Amino acid sequence: MKLHHVGIVVSSIHDSLGDLSKYFKFESTSIPTLVGSQKVNVCFLKSGESYIELIEPASSDSPVSSFLNKGGGFHHLCFEVDDIHKQVQEMEKKGARVVVKPVVGFENRLIVFVLLNMKNTKCNLIEFAETKK
Repeated sequence: MKLHHVGIVVSSIHDSLGDLSKYFKFESTSIPTLVGSQKVNVCFLKSGESYIELIEPASSDSPVSSFLNKGGGFHHLCFEVDDIHKQVQEMEKKGARVVVKPVVGFENRLIVFVLLNMKNTKCNLIEFAETKK
């Protein structure tokens, strides 16, 4: 398992790219892309081995719209795994709860979101993305 990205919910990818580019230089920036299963536009900013994912709701009924209405910002960590179903089973044994069942996500990868019970951190939403085949 390795860290793939940190997800940040923003109201505008374009405006957020401007803010970030003022202070940081990224190795590459992807073209904003619609992830239909999640009703979001995403853009990846590469830094070393990991990325920052900017997430913009594509519609008012996007799963992240209510999060954005509360201010947005840091949303989740994403880890890349070889077998998403095996990873989900391991997490559920430890008390995690699946909140988005495996679905096709960014880069046509299989993704899943789980909610962890970590009382001492505000980092409870974790995305797992299957390694590109």
